[in-house]
Amino acid sequence: MPVDAFAVLAEPTRRRILDELRRSRRSVTGLVEALGVSQPTMSKHLKVLREAGFVSCRTAAQQRIYHVEATQFQAVADWLEPYRSLWTRHLDALERHLDKE
Repeated sequence: MPVDAFAVLAEPTRRRILDELRRSRRSVTGLVEALGVSQPTMSKHLKVLREAGFVSCRTAAQQRIYHVEATQFQAVADWLEPYRSLWTRHLDALERHLDKE
């Protein structure tokens, strides 16, 4: 079953987790402390992010250390590219129009 990346990223707690992991790799405990959510809630969100390919983890002793995986973000960026071009053209046209006034 294909993953809907936008549905995964729509959840605010998951975006906050990704923001934390963007800064540095973190253990589940570190993420729980940083975001102030319960451990079961964190585990649920990490599972969704892991299954969607946005994060992965490695085991270090008794801890799982999570980090961001760039591949899935590149897929989102690739999908957005035509829309970026569309907005760039519109913004350029707006700038030209405003410069005329």
